[in-house]
Amino acid sequence: MSFLHFDGLTAIQAALLFGCLFITLGFEFVNGFHDTANAVATVIYTNSLRPRTAVLLSGFLNFLGVFLGGIAVAMGIVKLLPVELLVQGGPSAALSMILALLLSAISWNLGTWYFGLPSSSSHTLIGSILGVGLAHSWAQGHVGQGVNWHKAQEIGLALLFSPLFGFVAAGSLLLVARFLIRDERLYRPPAAGEPPPWFIRALLVFTCGGVSFAHGSNDGQKGVGIMMLVLIGIVPAGYSLDLAADRAALTHTIEAIDSLEAITVRREGAEDPAEAAATSAELERLRTLLRDRESLVEIPPEKRFEARQAILLADKHLDGLSASWTAVSDAERAQLAADRKALRRLTDYAPTWVLVAIALSLGVGTTVGWQRIVKTVGEKIGKSHLTYAQGAAAELVAMSTISLAGGFGWPVSTTHVLASGVAGTMVAQRSGLQSSTVRNIALAWVLTFPVSMFLSGVLFLLFRAIIGQDG
Repeated sequence: MSFLHFDGLTAIQAALLFGCLFITLGFEFVNGFHDTANAVATVIYTNSLRPRTAVLLSGFLNFLGVFLGGIAVAMGIVKLLPVELLVQGGPSAALSMILALLLSAISWNLGTWYFGLPSSSSHTLIGSILGVGLAHSWAQGHVGQGVNWHKAQEIGLALLFSPLFGFVAAGSLLLVARFLIRDERLYRPPAAGEPPPWFIRALLVFTCGGVSFAHGSNDGQKGVGIMMLVLIGIVPAGYSLDLAADRAALTHTIEAIDSLEAITVRREGAEDPAEAAATSAELERLRTLLRDRESLVEIPPEKRFEARQAILLADKHLDGLSASWTAVSDAERAQLAADRKALRRLTDYAPTWVLVAIALSLGVGTTVGWQRIVKTVGEKIGKSHLTYAQGAAAELVAMSTISLAGGFGWPVSTTHVLASGVAGTMVAQRSGLQSSTVRNIALAWVLTFPVSMFLSGVLFLLFRAIIGQDG
């Protein structure tokens, strides 16, 4: 198992690690049947695909989405909770934090699924991460320092505005379609067992696949981020850096350090000398750790997390330094962006086996337990049955919104974007909304963040008391 970089763990440490990994896979499995039901609801309720066919197609495309969708969202999750907290607190604190945030997220997801409420796994997960971060900082007497607040604000805005956008965009798209496409069959509830016209059916199948792939590349990547938190927190020597990086990547990083130091020196006198000096210090620390290495494996295990810290701190200082720059050429900004990307290449990664494990969990989870949420989306949001045009508009907007957010590394909620899109089309078509369902969904939306934060924080303090502290 050396390729997994688990060497050197005691039997107890290994058992705890695999327990956390198993719970992470369980979270992603629950995420599969909790959220992906939204992707298949429209094709099922418009008779475009049989339920089993739709679910299997969605499961397969969720798998591909995780595997091919990049890791920008995963890294956003990793950076939300400073991993330094996991390592500096020792294995016991890391275990308490990881167990608390995972069990909190799974509990809320299962509860809302049981009642058929399309709540957000994204809100739940991020709320749980914030909860353990705040609880940890409170326990250490530094309230509020356990969270990357800049990243939290960025993610919070994406989660807030994406469903509002879905509501307006899907409703507007339906109105445009009514103006341009006069086929009344598209705007009537489908007859039992009657499939839609071929072009709408093709569009619905395409958007179902698109939403499923986008869900994998966005929501699935959240599972990748959590698993990386587990691995970096409990086995920092094996996963703080991408040990599979070759000599060329190492050379590229050294070149980036040289370039960044040159840029920093040019700006040191004219801009923010303190920030520039801090940047130079971290870059020099990293150069010392990488000097004369043929691969990252040659860095002593106890120094690998130090190298990760140097990269993250240098990048943070560069972010602050560049914000104060004036009269900077486009070429210089482009060079800075390229160099910072090369620097983060050693830390922003996920092993192939992590991607495969999360992809399989999400894909298999998609194929079970989907009926409850599907029924809510298809029958209980509006007062009338979902029409072909409503389904197409809601899914087209959801697919586009989630894919765009994934490109920027923003974790958004598939559930909220699609459910709000369906609601938008109901309003646009004047079908009316079922107030009880909308009220319940809104209540779950409002409560998810505070409940998951509170639950994960309490669980962390409980596990901390049971497991104890290191040192």
